Amino acid sequence: MAKITTYDFIESNTRKTVWLMILFPISLAAIVYLGILFVSLTQAVNISDSVAQLSILTIANQTAIYVLPVVTAIAILWILISYYAGQNFILSIAGAVKLTKQNAPEVVNIVENIAITAGLPIPRVYSVNDEGLNAFATGRDPEHSCIVLTKGIINKLEVPELEGVIAHEIAHIGNRDIRLMLIMIVCISFATVAAEMLLRFALTTRTNNSKNNRAVGIQALLFVLAVSLYMYGYLVAPLIKLAVSRTREFQADATAALITRNPNGLISALEKISGNSMVKKLSDKQTMSPMCIANPLTAKKQKSFFAKVSGLFATHPPIEDRIKALQTMDGYRN
Repeated sequence: MAKITTYDFIESNTRKTVWLMILFPISLAAIVYLGILFVSLTQAVNISDSVAQLSILTIANQTAIYVLPVVTAIAILWILISYYAGQNFILSIAGAVKLTKQNAPEVVNIVENIAITAGLPIPRVYSVNDEGLNAFATGRDPEHSCIVLTKGIINKLEVPELEGVIAHEIAHIGNRDIRLMLIMIVCISFATVAAEMLLRFALTTRTNNSKNNRAVGIQALLFVLAVSLYMYGYLVAPLIKLAVSRTREFQADATAALITRNPNGLISALEKISGNSMVKKLSDKQTMSPMCIANPLTAKKQKSFFAKVSGLFATHPPIEDRIKALQTMDGYRN
């Protein structure tokens, strides 16, 4: 069996990114249409059985003519804007603050040295004011990338351990994992944000005349669209996550060990991170958890229904398995 190289991962991730950008608006339109079809059933209750089927499809198609182009256009616009501005959006959610040689010279120097060793542009470095042990990288390409480290991971790890973590994130940048993850987060967040807005609007909208079939129909349409988007975000989204292979973490770990020539550093870091990775700012952001080096969610959130459903296609293998893989590499010292 041929060995998978970094170039193979880059090519694979590029293909997956393109497919996600194409399939996201198409699959979103499909599930919205199913929601419209369901609402059409309620609008055809007074139609005779002989023409019910035709009338249901007619109502659905007439509604879809107006709704689907708007939904698709907004989804495409969301992707384009987020592709170029999504990194700043993620940094804002995390409450990240930029690190410089003035306020964190040691950390910035480590990032510079590892990026140069890996032959990559030097990413910007940010910190999150949280004692949890976690880190992630984001951006659309190596030239527009950044690494985010929690205050806890900076202060509680020894230099070789921190080098291992930073090298792991540098590897994600080099493999173009960051671009794939950015698009994935954009797709899922669009569905969940839109669902919340539609649901609130549907629940707060009151019709002056409960017998007004048109008003009731619009309200029902908004509600079903919201439910459809929730289904997309929490049930279809795991299929999107499936496009991000679990092997990406093993590949990043292996690359980090090769860059630092010290598997023990990353092994020790992963042992400390395990069980101490919760980050308050990200503790309820299920969509962002796959981009972190370890799960940043609260224990309660990890056990929630949606977390379990999404976890069916988890992109992170258990830390124990990652450590075992690192222990087989050259340079490991027991």
